[in-house]
Amino acid sequence: MKIEDVARSAFAMPLTSPAFPPGPYRFVNREFLVVVYRTDPDALRAVVPEPLQITEPVVKYEFIRMPDSTGFGEYTESGQVIPVTLKGQAGGYVHSMFLNDEAPIAGGRELWGFPKKLASPALTVEKDTLLGTLDYGPVRVATATMGYKHHALDADAVRKSLLAPSYLLKIIPHVDGSARICELVRYFLEDVTVKGAWSGPAALELGQHALAPVAQLPVLSVVSGTHFICDLTLGMGQVVHDYLA
Repeated sequence: MKIEDVARSAFAMPLTSPAFPPGPYRFVNREFLVVVYRTDPDALRAVVPEPLQITEPVVKYEFIRMPDSTGFGEYTESGQVIPVTLKGQAGGYVHSMFLNDEAPIAGGRELWGFPKKLASPALTVEKDTLLGTLDYGPVRVATATMGYKHHALDADAVRKSLLAPSYLLKIIPHVDGSARICELVRYFLEDVTVKGAWSGPAALELGQHALAPVAQLPVLSVVSGTHFICDLTLGMGQVVHDYLA
C-alpha cells in the first residue's frame, strides 16, 4: 500500500479491517436504568480531574442496553457518571464503563476516550423488577433493582437532562509508554427522542474487585431510580483541556 493510500484510508486499527466503522453512531430504543446514590465526597475528589468541579457527593450508576446501534450492533454497558461543572456549566464526568462487546470498547476508547473495559453487564426484566447486573469474570460487582414502571415521568424533562454535556479523560500512550494524549473531552447527545420514562423504588449493591473498583465510590444511600427508553445520536467530541500543553 502506497504512503498516500495509507494517509487517505486509515482511520482506525487495524488498517485493513478496522474494529469499528466511521460515525455518526445512531442508537434506537436505547434503554437506561439509572440509580442515583450518595457517596463519600473525599472518594469523589480523589477521582474527578480538575478543572472539573464536583457539585454534590452523588453518583449516577447506569445500566444501558443498546439493542440497535449503527456500526456496533447490540450490546450492553454499565458504569458510573459523576455530576460536575466546568466553568459553571453542569454536566457529567464518565468515571467507569464496562461493556460486553469489543467494537464499541475500541471505538469509545480511541475516538472519545470513554473509560471502557470488557466485562459482562446485563439489563433485564424479572417479573415485577427491572434488574441490572455487572459481572467481572465470575465475580458480581454491581446489582441494581427497581420496581418496574411504577410512576410515569415527564419525557421532556428527561430529554432535557440528556442534552447536558458529558466529559471524558482521553489518555493515549506514546510508543515509549509515556502519555502522548491526555485531554479532557466534551461531547453531547444529539437528536434525542425519549419514548418513555418511569421512576420507582430502587436499590444498589456494589461489590469489591481489584480491576473493577466501582465500590471505591461506596453507596451511602439511594436517592432515586429512573428507567427510560430513547433514540439518540452520539455526537463527536471536542477537546476542552489539554493536560500536556
